Amino acid sequence: MRTSGFYSRLFVTLFVLVFGLSSFIEAQQSGGTPPAKAAGAQSGIHKQMADLKPIASFDVGGDPDWMAVTSDAVWVTISSKNQVTQLRAKDNSIGFTVNVKEPCSGLVAAFGSLWIPSCGAKELVRVSLASGKIQSRLPLAPADSEGGVSAGAGSIWMATNSTGRLARINPRTNKVVATIAVPSGSFCPFFYAGYVWLTSSEHSILSKINPKTNRLVARIPVGTNPRFLTAGGGSIWTLNQGDGTITRVDARTNRRIVDIPAGLSGKGGEIAFGFNAVWLTLEQFPVTRIDAATNSIFSQWSGKGGDSIRAGHGSIWLTDLRGGKVWRIDPGAL
Repeated sequence: MRTSGFYSRLFVTLFVLVFGLSSFIEAQQSGGTPPAKAAGAQSGIHKQMADLKPIASFDVGGDPDWMAVTSDAVWVTISSKNQVTQLRAKDNSIGFTVNVKEPCSGLVAAFGSLWIPSCGAKELVRVSLASGKIQSRLPLAPADSEGGVSAGAGSIWMATNSTGRLARINPRTNKVVATIAVPSGSFCPFFYAGYVWLTSSEHSILSKINPKTNRLVARIPVGTNPRFLTAGGGSIWTLNQGDGTITRVDARTNRRIVDIPAGLSGKGGEIAFGFNAVWLTLEQFPVTRIDAATNSIFSQWSGKGGDSIRAGHGSIWLTDLRGGKVWRIDPGAL
């Protein structure tokens, strides 16, 4: 997701891709301009965003960021405009717009509602998916602007403290029913296969929480500084901001299957699963597609755009954070 603050970095990494070809990577960061910092790729894999034609382009303005897929739409946050906007999948039109102060830290649709963490108001806002009206405001501040919110086991899950606190919220009462101690630096919960999964950027681990007991049942080492994660193909996939790898973990056995070198290091970015593939985004490298069957990079696109990605309605949905747009793309074109 969004990169914040001023930071500088210069690194050179040499790694071998699937077919044994080496890539030279150089990344340099300064000011607010994102660098070219992803993996180069062998001939036929590396592509240019300028050659890609979206199915639809939504000009929403501002800085479109977090997205959530529902049965009929995709919702996107626009923090600089204090808005969350509905993009209707049926006719590619813009629907409801909800006013939320500095929406941040993820977005999830569940229990007939859209749940929106607000960094500006330090609360969790609940909005009706049917009407776009605000239903309630929960006095729960997200632990970090670059975090997440998830749903599962009849609950909403959100990190509320950087020292290690995961809140479990009952959607029937809008009350916190449990606060679970987790490793510090844990910000992004994800519900999958009956468990809550949570990365710790500070400790470079993936935590597994049993919602039946509200207890942490496994700590799995992954790549350096994991942040965002997704699930699919029987696995959890973590985007590791420290080393640019993607770690795949078996959700049943907790086994670390593979670390895939993608070169997507640095702040920001996001990860999603769909169409038997893992989809990653980072500014200047808006789309990287990993084949879940082979754990290999299928394609990597460079150019303008990127920062949030989702799969749904037969499409890949990609934000252009700095261009104020959301693109709907045919996955076959990627």
